[in-house]
Amino acid sequence: MAAADAPVVVIAGARKTYATGTQALAPVDLAVRRGEFLTLLGPSGCGKTTLLNLMAGLLTPDAGTLRWWGGGFDATGGPGRRLAMVFQSPTLMPWARVDANVRLPLDLAHVPRPAADGDVASALDLVGLGRFARHFPRELSGGMQMRASIARALVTAPDLLLMDEPFGALDEFTRQRLDTELLALWDARGFTVVFVTHSIVEAVFLSTRVAVMGARPGRIVDELAIDAPYPRSDDFRMSPEFAAHCRRLSEQVAAVGAQA
Repeated sequence: MAAADAPVVVIAGARKTYATGTQALAPVDLAVRRGEFLTLLGPSGCGKTTLLNLMAGLLTPDAGTLRWWGGGFDATGGPGRRLAMVFQSPTLMPWARVDANVRLPLDLAHVPRPAADGDVASALDLVGLGRFARHFPRELSGGMQMRASIARALVTAPDLLLMDEPFGALDEFTRQRLDTELLALWDARGFTVVFVTHSIVEAVFLSTRVAVMGARPGRIVDELAIDAPYPRSDDFRMSPEFAAHCRRLSEQVAAVGAQA
């Protein structure tokens, strides 16, 4: 397999048990393909966040392996390979203005300020916050704060974007709007996304592929390709195809719950 065609992340037999004795992950095998939008779907406690943290390099497996970008690189990437993560809450610094929050990864990487400021302005424009660069986080709505968090992730131009239930705390109207905006960014920038959610509807709307996870211990029990074309709109949400995908995933999630 050529390097350009290699999966972004390959997980082979990865296990994770915490110090408390909780087995968070049974052996997991998963390949994240370049350019796809992969969603991890499952109930609380099924190991979705643990698996995402393994991909981010924030945790190490007790057994098994992870390889990034075809091997030869770890989670920190290499030339032309970058990883970024968006957490469940915006995690913005309340004392810093929006542009300073977004610039943080560049400051940590010692990017010269003129170049960093240009990248920050571009990232904020991408998420529709260009006019709010000098605001403090407390002056933004919840949805706008999450946009700022996404801008902070995008400012490094990542190849792989990991997102841990980023819209779960938002109202349904804001959530649907941000889902649509996220797909537009993904389509425009061409990065790979691994997205965690509890929402079947959100998983079907966003994804090229959904991996369903079961708990006790966490494991992948099913995968479903969502082959509807992009861009996706409210018309797709109302389509028989959308309903069929939701039904299939609902049945699988219900079966997982019955086994818990």
